[in-house]
Amino acid sequence: MNITPFQALACPLDGAPLQRCGSTWRCQAGHSFDIASHGYAHLLPVQHKRSRDPGDSKEMVAARRRFLNAGYYQPIAAAVSAAALADLPATARAACLDAGCGEGYYLRQLAAATGKGQTLALLGLDISKWAILAAAKQEPRPNWVVGSNARLPVQTGSIDRLLCLFGFPAHAEFARVLKPNGQLLQVDAGPDHLRQLREIIYPRLKPEATAKVQPPPGFASLASENLRYALHLAGQETIADLLAMTPHLYRASTERRALAAELTTLSLTVDVRLTRFVVT
Repeated sequence: MNITPFQALACPLDGAPLQRCGSTWRCQAGHSFDIASHGYAHLLPVQHKRSRDPGDSKEMVAARRRFLNAGYYQPIAAAVSAAALADLPATARAACLDAGCGEGYYLRQLAAATGKGQTLALLGLDISKWAILAAAKQEPRPNWVVGSNARLPVQTGSIDRLLCLFGFPAHAEFARVLKPNGQLLQVDAGPDHLRQLREIIYPRLKPEATAKVQPPPGFASLASENLRYALHLAGQETIADLLAMTPHLYRASTERRALAAELTTLSLTVDVRLTRFVVT
C-alpha cells in the first residue's frame, strides 16, 4: 500500500487552490494558513465558527480514542474499508476524504486495508481542533485539517471516496468535491443502535422511523447493508467512554447520567446502516 497526504486543498475564504509553501498553505490572493508542528492545518476561519471551540472537546476525543482503539467498532471499520475499496482497481490511485473524521480511527483502518498496488491520498477533516490534533499524533501520513463540512476546504471534483460516519452530512458540498462517479459512504445509526444504553439514559425512547432511505439530491443509491452485532462492555471506565463519545451524555438528566455511571457491565446491540451513493 502507498498512503500519501491529499494535496488538493482550497482556501476556506475564497475557494482558490492552496499551495504548500514550507510550513504554510497559501492561495493566490495571499491568504495564508500555518501548518502546526504535528502536521495539521487549521482551515476554519473565525467567521465560520459558531462557538470559540466548536466540535468535540478534548475529553470527548480522548474517550473516543480509548473506546475505538480497543476495537469495539472494528467490524464497522472493516465494512467501511471494504466498501470504499470494492470498486477500485488493484493499481488504483484514489483520493479519500473522511468528513467528520474525529480522531482518525476509520481513516487509519482504511489505510491498513489498502492493497499493495493501490495508492490512496487521504484527507481527514473535523471541526474539532482536539480531534485533528489527536489524529495527527497517531498517524502522520494523511493530511489532517480543522474545517467544516458546510464549507469543505477542498477543490471541486477532486475526491474519489468520501466517508461520513455518524456525522453531519452536507450533501451539496459532498457532491461538489466528488469526482464524476465518485462515491459517498454514509454510516448512520439503526433503530436498535445502543438501545440498552438509551433505555437507561432516557425515560422513553422515541419511535424509530422505518421509511426507506432515499438518495440525497445529486446522488443515486448504489448499495446498502445493515451491520448488527452484540457488544459486551466491562468496567465503569469503558462504559463512561462510550457515553462520553455519544450525544446522549448531554441530553440525559443528572439522575440518568448517575445511573449509567454506576454500571460495571453492559451488554449492547450495535446496529448501523452503511449506504453507498454515487454522485450524479
